[in-house]
Amino acid sequence: MSKARADPTPPALYEIKLKGILPSEWSDWFDGMALNQDTQGNTTLSGPVIDQATLYGLLDRVRDLGMELLSITRLT
Repeated sequence: MSKARADPTPPALYEIKLKGILPSEWSDWFDGMALNQDTQGNTTLSGPVIDQATLYGLLDRVRDLGMELLSITRLT
């Protein structure tokens, strides 16, 4: 009997900064990432991203909204 191995790699934490205000109600559409707005009129999405495919999916959603991508930062 073989035991399934759990993936030992935890999700990476990312911050994705966008130009424009995106209300926090959009969090579910962005896989539960936290949405924070700054005083310069930008929105930062932050939270865990399990793999590169998920990251590209998030970026596709940003593109679909027509928002300008300012930066992507991997925190861990």
